[in-house]
Parts: sequence; structure tokens; C-alpha cells
Amino acid sequence: MRIACPASAARRLFVPFYTTKEHGSGVGLALARQVMIAHGGFIRVAGNDTGGATFSLTF
Repeated sequence: MRIACPASAARRLFVPFYTTKEHGSGVGLALARQVMIAHGGFIRVAGNDTGGATFSLTF
């Protein structure tokens, strides 16, 4: 399933409890970001020309 994510929402994707899904909790990406930071890494998101997004995790 593909979820549309407008650019205005992309800026808030890693904010705890922010979600674009009707039944989402908004903790997944916030938790992933905290784990990456705790291990000295980072996570990035980039939109795709065909829709959706690509997430990159760097350790």
C-alpha cells in the first residue's frame, strides 16, 4: 500500500506522534530516529518522482 506524503508532512515525519495514516500512532519513525542517533548514525528521507519515499539509514 502506498501512502501519499506531501512535502509539508515530510518535515514532520520524525516528530513523535505525528502520523499521516488514519490509524497510525506516529511512533515508528520517531523511534527509528532515536535509535540511529543513539548509535551515532542518522536517518534521511527523500521523495521519489514516482511517489512514495526512500529512507536512508547511515551507521
